[in-house]
Amino acid sequence: MVYKTPPQAPPTWTLTPEQITSEMETVLAEAKKLEDEVSALPEPSFNSVIKALADASNVRYGLVNQLTFYQHISADKEVRNSSSKAEEAFRDFDIESSMREDLFKAVNAVYKQTPDVDPESKRLLEKLNLDFVRNGLALPVETRDELKALQKKLSNLEVQYNKNLGEETGFILFTAEELEGVPADVVAQFAEVEGKYKMTFKYPDLFPVMKYAKNPDTRRRAFVGDQNKVMENTELLIQAIKLRADIAHLLGYKTHSAYVLEDRMAKSPEIVMTFLNDLREKLSIAGKTEIAKLLELKQADEKALGLPEDSSFNVWDYRYFDRLLLEKEYEVDDQKISEYFPMQSTIEKMLKIFEVLFALEFHEVTGADRSVWHEDCKQFAVWKNDTGTQEFVGWLYFDLHPREGKYGHAANFNLSPGYTDKDGKRVYPVTALVCNFSKPSASKPSLLKHDEVVTFFHELGHGIHDLVSVTKYARFHGTNVARDFVEAPSQMLEYWCWQPKELKGLSSHYEEPSKTIDDDLIDKIVKSKHVNGGLFNLRQLHFALFDMTLHTSDGNIDVTETWNSMRQEIALMQQANETTYGFGSFGHLMGGYDSGYYGYLWSQVFAADIFYTEFLADPMNTTNGLRYRDTILKPGGSREELDNLKQLLGREPNNVAFLSELGVGK
Repeated sequence: MVYKTPPQAPPTWTLTPEQITSEMETVLAEAKKLEDEVSALPEPSFNSVIKALADASNVRYGLVNQLTFYQHISADKEVRNSSSKAEEAFRDFDIESSMREDLFKAVNAVYKQTPDVDPESKRLLEKLNLDFVRNGLALPVETRDELKALQKKLSNLEVQYNKNLGEETGFILFTAEELEGVPADVVAQFAEVEGKYKMTFKYPDLFPVMKYAKNPDTRRRAFVGDQNKVMENTELLIQAIKLRADIAHLLGYKTHSAYVLEDRMAKSPEIVMTFLNDLREKLSIAGKTEIAKLLELKQADEKALGLPEDSSFNVWDYRYFDRLLLEKEYEVDDQKISEYFPMQSTIEKMLKIFEVLFALEFHEVTGADRSVWHEDCKQFAVWKNDTGTQEFVGWLYFDLHPREGKYGHAANFNLSPGYTDKDGKRVYPVTALVCNFSKPSASKPSLLKHDEVVTFFHELGHGIHDLVSVTKYARFHGTNVARDFVEAPSQMLEYWCWQPKELKGLSSHYEEPSKTIDDDLIDKIVKSKHVNGGLFNLRQLHFALFDMTLHTSDGNIDVTETWNSMRQEIALMQQANETTYGFGSFGHLMGGYDSGYYGYLWSQVFAADIFYTEFLADPMNTTNGLRYRDTILKPGGSREELDNLKQLLGREPNNVAFLSELGVGK
């Protein structure tokens, strides 16, 4: 089809610190003005209250998301600081807004009228009313004032924590000898300082050192350094745990987890803990067997290297010996595999998978037409074509390489949700993938290891969810679903990275583009999928159970001791006599996943069920892809997630596929 001009221009990314502040103030002033007007209405109605608030918040979501996005991607520290302060102001306003008794009375009056509206509008009304109830509007005024003060304090802690994490610039200097075993092209990208090599804690630096450095003390220093890289955050999290417990008690909940989970698919801490502990019991048997095998490998390796024998298996040993096991017993060589996944062509082929499955088209914007925040960015206009005519879907951005001050992990950011505006016109979404893959070197393009291919596919899944969702209200758009379901669509798409035919289709040797990955190597990758899967998932359980332990407490808990002891008890990893403070960089706990980390494992149940039922027999089945797109992705959070699942599967979801995939049985 001929490429058309999109009906909606992309955002511009040229704001100065002063402009960010000015726009933030305008957004807040307009929002407050509307809330004052709505609250003063003598006869509240659905249109005068709910629709008026929804129309305004539809627009505001995009403005807020973009103004606060600069802190994660701008190369200018002043811009990042201004963006971070804007987020703090927006959060404070949201707290004030959520505690307005006059606004609650207006919303609640409409709620009691039970207006005859469409299902999505009814859901919006119910959610708005429940938000106020959960924020304590039924409490006495003095208690509400106390609650508001605590919420603001907590919000400020969260903003500061994430700012510290984003601004982190720590490093360790290693000699060439200490880095023996680390691939030369990785070391070549390290800056040289006084004859030593500077390893930052960004993933492209850290992970190769953890996986390849032969010297166990190098691995120990790298691991401990990374864990303790933002020490100022440890106290912020400790304070946040206490504040969350205090807020929950004021609201009448036993714990913070009880408060959070009331509005999730799981519903209660008891259900979550049963799920996690049951999984821990099943996985621990496998984990102990895997540790014993890795320890044998470690002792043989130490003997060959002339190192003193060590009978313990430490957490900093895991990546190194996991890699060694894959190379020796499965002949899976990350470096060799990465030669078949040059980033540019791999991404192009990934997009083609979505073109087939979901009937999409991706048109990259180049030259003077580009509207990006950094030269590394890619910008795409996305269309769909399953109706016989091209329909615009939205804007997609990729920002894929590390740089100073940039968000340090891999994530999808919904920069502007889609919705129907007050005139009935469709407003299209804008979404971005922000990752940290290695930059091209002088001799090679950026090459993706297989786990990076999986990571990219996962995050792109979130982006596609944003793009293909069509909802009336921004509140329900795309990934704005129950937090313990949000990962399921992306986890489901990871399966494509383990299917032989699809994996071959993604590959292309960087030196010989016509050469795809050998069938023998694909077979080895697929067989390696769940090697040390017990330990991998026990690590996830350490994070999830740590999160739940903190948030089912009264806040008076030794966070440091809990973090360290639970790692050894659950993840089965020792750490000599090192005390680590990894919770200071556990961004999920201060970024909306508090009492929610279990969701990564919980949602895998749904992901496995969907893939095994709909796609295992034929991963590129367009009919099933479109049905999945329209049943699960398109509604966003406008319907109950369980209802969508039952509609797609034709039954209640179950964990049979999930347990089968892990090889642990029922």
